[in-house]
Amino acid sequence: MTDSNIAGIAEADFGKAGVSFDNDRPILVDSSDFLFYAALAMLPIDGTVAGPYMPFWTPLSPWLFMAYAVANWRLLPQVWHRFRAFFLFPVLLIALSAVDWCLVAFHRLPALVSLAGVAGALACLCALDMALRIKRLSWRRMLDLLILVYWFAFAVGVVQRLSIMFDWTSVKNFFIHLMSRQYISSTSHWGGGRPQFLFAEPSYIGMHLFGVLLPLIWLVRGRDHKRANQLRVLIMVFAAGSVLMGAGVRIILDSIIALVFVIIEMNSWHTWRGRLVAFGELVVTVGLGACSVAVNHRLSSIAELGFDGDGSFYARLWQSLGPGAGALKHPKQLLLGYGAGNLSDATHQGADAAVRSLERLGLNASAPKGWYAQVTPANMFTMSAYTSFFVEFGLIASVILVVLVLWWISHNHAWNKTTVCWLLLTIYLYVQFEGYAFYALPLLLWAVAAVPRLKSK
Repeated sequence: MTDSNIAGIAEADFGKAGVSFDNDRPILVDSSDFLFYAALAMLPIDGTVAGPYMPFWTPLSPWLFMAYAVANWRLLPQVWHRFRAFFLFPVLLIALSAVDWCLVAFHRLPALVSLAGVAGALACLCALDMALRIKRLSWRRMLDLLILVYWFAFAVGVVQRLSIMFDWTSVKNFFIHLMSRQYISSTSHWGGGRPQFLFAEPSYIGMHLFGVLLPLIWLVRGRDHKRANQLRVLIMVFAAGSVLMGAGVRIILDSIIALVFVIIEMNSWHTWRGRLVAFGELVVTVGLGACSVAVNHRLSSIAELGFDGDGSFYARLWQSLGPGAGALKHPKQLLLGYGAGNLSDATHQGADAAVRSLERLGLNASAPKGWYAQVTPANMFTMSAYTSFFVEFGLIASVILVVLVLWWISHNHAWNKTTVCWLLLTIYLYVQFEGYAFYALPLLLWAVAAVPRLKSK
């Protein structure tokens, strides 16, 4: 695809949404817009003690997006007209949960936390539409701010790594007390001695790089080469730096998978030359993945021993297996879910079946068994949005959500290679992240309403 075609796509993308690419767009329309910029500035700050708790992260941005939507309540009818299906979906979740609360249990705070996550996702969608389509705020200033704050987050990670290397006690103590769940100290039972930047945990790096920043490149690359290149440099440096600083293994996997989607999306598949170039790049990417497995001891251990090769990798299995087994044992809960905030009830009901399944696979079930026994409504988590959503709201709501997202893309005539790659990448990212309020899905939903029918390469 030529640069002129890409430019036309980018202009059409935002033009259809009511957003033009002129240079006189306002930075502020009224004082409430400070809330929106504050939300953008807080995007990479999702693991500090300053943020209210959501399952396994403590973000600030969802609450600021909510405040922005409330402050601009007069604009809600316009947003409702555009996204009414997504306004009605949380009503369905509350109705299903109300039934489950009567049948299973009602834990007030966990239920509120769960539904707040759903509200946070909707608030992000509302805020994007209000700021970009209705108020027509300067998207260039938004990009500048995002690039700045993510560079700041990366710089924080560098400082954390240096403090670990040179034992800067005062610096380490500052971050130990700043982070809600810290990975800085060597004694951290979460896997210490690692920089976590300002994220709730190091494994969330890829969520931000490939769930937020990479899609922004796809949206603006045709009109603003400068900022698109700045985003590319930021992503590459952040990802490579995270790997070199030993932040964890998920950023390695996320980077390889994201690179595959980038190669598929950017290359032309209509010509032999384009297909050969893409195939060669994919072969190199597979080679990089193989080298990563060979060099990284955790990845090589997983490749050799499977779930027995890494405790964190194994935990991802049994944290989901317990509540999932509970849902599978009870047909009514399988369809309707256990209700918002009732993950622990599902876990207790499925614990025995989960332990037996792990033992039949030849895995050591002592740690899962102990974890299932001590789970309470207040400390339960799954580390997977799919597990949490399926168990809380059931098969019916899960199928409706999938159909709703696919219908929304079709309704906006947005099926194209970029959208497919973006959708599949988003689906992958939520496998090990359970925060309903994360910004990747709302950004995708808002963007496809602005994307016309594109011609794939």
